[in-house]
Amino acid sequence: MTATNATPQRLYLLNLGMTDVPLPNGSKLAMVSAAYLVRMSDGSHILIDSGMPADYTPPDGHWIEKLDASNVIEQLAKLNLKPDNVEAVICTHFDIDHIGYNDHFPQAEFIVQRRHYEIASTGLERYERGRAHWGDPALRYRLVDGDTELFPGLSLIETSGHAPGHQSVLLTLPNAGKVLLAIDAVMFQRLFTTERKAGGGDDNEQELKASTQKLLDLVEREHVALIVFGHDGVQWKTLRQAPEFYD
Repeated sequence: MTATNATPQRLYLLNLGMTDVPLPNGSKLAMVSAAYLVRMSDGSHILIDSGMPADYTPPDGHWIEKLDASNVIEQLAKLNLKPDNVEAVICTHFDIDHIGYNDHFPQAEFIVQRRHYEIASTGLERYERGRAHWGDPALRYRLVDGDTELFPGLSLIETSGHAPGHQSVLLTLPNAGKVLLAIDAVMFQRLFTTERKAGGGDDNEQELKASTQKLLDLVEREHVALIVFGHDGVQWKTLRQAPEFYD
């Protein structure tokens, strides 16, 4: 995707499935699986992540096993779009629930942090389970290093910790203002504090805390109007979801 002066005009939150996960204390945790679509001022579309692959069998008891899911192709169809209408896919990281339909967009340019791509390419088990989808040789990758402005009003924010080279996304919309897609850097609103601890799926607690502080500072500095947390089912129930949008 060549550089243009196009700016974000609409943000669609694509709900790919929601479930309540039982916790040991008897309560439940509302979890969502998500992707995002940005419509640009020139009519192009940028997809952020692509969800869980149809061919993946999660281990017994995993929250993904309980999803009543809708895949990203179905979500796009509800917006009268096909994979060919997506010019770029921002890959926040290569966990299985974020890359499952990458190989359905062979015409798109894929954008990922260089550090993440190189670590995943070493054969690390965490990312091997999805390699058929993110590692398809037909896919074209653009590797970026650190915080990167892709377009005016659309920036990638390097947020390692959950995964090395994880990236969040900051958008500026005409009416909604600045929107931060934290993705898995901060999965739940209650974790948006530097006092947090790493969870079972996180890679590095020190980097996780540093990235959380980085996002806290960004929110204050940039006067971010909306933060979307990556798997927070409780928050997602309060948000506009496709076909509704933020503009």
